[in-house]
Order: sequence, then structure tokens, then C-alpha cells
Amino acid sequence: MARRKTVNITGIKRVEGIPYHDAWVAYKCVNCRGMNYILIGQELLSPKEAIENSVWKCERCGFVHSKESDLPFENWEEDYNDSESTTALRFWEGFFRIATEHPESYWKQCNVCSRILPFQAFSKHSDWGPLERQMECRSCKGAINAVLNPKRSKEQLHESAVRRRIADLFLEGENESIDLHDLFDRFGHKCFKTKVPLDINKRASWAVDHIMPSKYLYPLTKENAALLSRNANENKRDKWPSKFYTNNELIELAKITGADLKLISSKQPIMNHNIDVNKGVERYLQVREKSDLPKRIKEIRKILQVYELVDGLSPENKKLLGFT
Repeated sequence: MARRKTVNITGIKRVEGIPYHDAWVAYKCVNCRGMNYILIGQELLSPKEAIENSVWKCERCGFVHSKESDLPFENWEEDYNDSESTTALRFWEGFFRIATEHPESYWKQCNVCSRILPFQAFSKHSDWGPLERQMECRSCKGAINAVLNPKRSKEQLHESAVRRRIADLFLEGENESIDLHDLFDRFGHKCFKTKVPLDINKRASWAVDHIMPSKYLYPLTKENAALLSRNANENKRDKWPSKFYTNNELIELAKITGADLKLISSKQPIMNHNIDVNKGVERYLQVREKSDLPKRIKEIRKILQVYELVDGLSPENKKLLGFT
């Protein structure tokens, strides 16, 4: 049976003819410093292939980027610029390695705004092209979702932002400094979820994850920190641990970190009430003279009630916010 034709109901049309599965290389010309983009397709280059075979010509000045080319650096000794010198060879090896060493090194073209953007500008989409990224960049995806999800009104989006801001204020001063070398050692230098090896020196490839999200007022601590790849962390986002990890993973996670297994395996999120609510209230009420004070009071009252934090208020703050 023929596949049903997709109907665009958003009013945000995709640009025809963009090879949205394909990878691009982006580099800055070593001669004129202009940005260049090269369509690679669906077969990623290895650094060795790029070094041996690539001949990239700058669209602006015509300079050819190849291991056979002399370098144009006036601040180097002349012999060092010679293509047959060790210095030039090492430079070109590094140049092509930077552009092709990892999938994260590549770029991709958004089929909505048509911009060619870095790997990180696109969200994960498993088994979709060599980069496994979505067709549209995250900016365009946000615009599309705004149309497809009309139930989230402007007021709801504002409330969500307020909740995040208040959560940050409540946790200010509560987060611990994480010893990254210790974290990598405890997790075996691998993403806990995917088991992919991670290099502490390649900061863009990994993330320190809140096992129990800050959304539920849990600070970042040694017991609440997991090592994840950047992709795994994007997939987890604000999910409660039992919604993301398997039972066996939760058990292993508790053993590695010392986290409370009963808490992280809970089927439903549990709000952390063991925080200094009064400090958070004080920070939130530190307003500028032109701020809408009644609005801020209304916001903090609602959040305190939703998060069931009213009982943690001092008598003075209960009276101040109208809870007595």
C-alpha cells in the first residue's frame, strides 16, 4: 500500500531540495578567514581520508586547503610554511582532523530555515542519516512545536519559565562542585546509559546529569550526578530516573553514586522538600523598583502551593505572602 502523503498543517513550510540527511564540513579559510561549507553526503570522512585526499578550495579567496599546499602564515618562519616541512604537515593533519574526527565535528543543513549549522543545533533522531539528527534545527523545531501544541498558551509557557527560575533560586548555593576526574573514574569513563567510551578532554561529548532533576528541587551533588554522553543527556532532560533508566540500571546507579534506590526507583516524581525555602523566597523577592511586585508575589505563592512548600516557610514569610 502506498504511503499516505504527509500534510503540513503548521504553515511553516520545508525548503524543497535540501539534502537533510547529508553531512557538511565547515571550516574557516586559513588565508582569508572566510567560512566555507562543503557537502560531504552520507558517508562521513575519516581524518586519514580527509588528510590524504581532500582538496578544499575557499569560495572567497580561492586558497586551496590540502596537504600539498604551502601555508600562508606571515608570522611563521618561511621554511615552516613549506608544504614539505614537518610543521606544515602536522598543521594540515590537525586541520582536517578537527573537521572530521567525530560526527559532532560535522554540520547539517536545516530544511526549514536552510541554514547550515553545527551538529549541536539539531536534536537526536536515531537511525536518521549518518549524523542521526532531525531535519530541522532546534530553533525551527521550537517554532513548529509552538504551532503543533496550541494547548501551551503564552501564560503556560511563562509559568514554565517562572518555575525553572524559582527552582534555580531555591537551589542557589545548594549545588556542590563535582570532581570530574572522580566522576569519570566511578563511571568507568563511559556513558552510564549507552556505555559509549567518553574522553574527559572532549567536553562537548559528555554531560554531568542530575539523576533527580533540578526541576524537582534536587541540587547537583556527588550522590545525584551521573556521567552521560551529550546525546543521552539530551534524551533524558528532566525525566525522573525511573522514566529513563531500567530497573537494573537504577540498581547499578545507586551502587555507583550512593543514591537512595527507593527514591530514584519511584514510579512518580517526588518533590524535594529538604531545602531552605525561605532563602529562595528572599531571592525571588529581590526585585527592581520597576518590577511588577504583585505579579511576582502571585507567582511565588502559586509555586509554593504546587510544590507543597508552604509548611517550610517561616512564620514571617507565611504572613508576608498571605498564608496566615
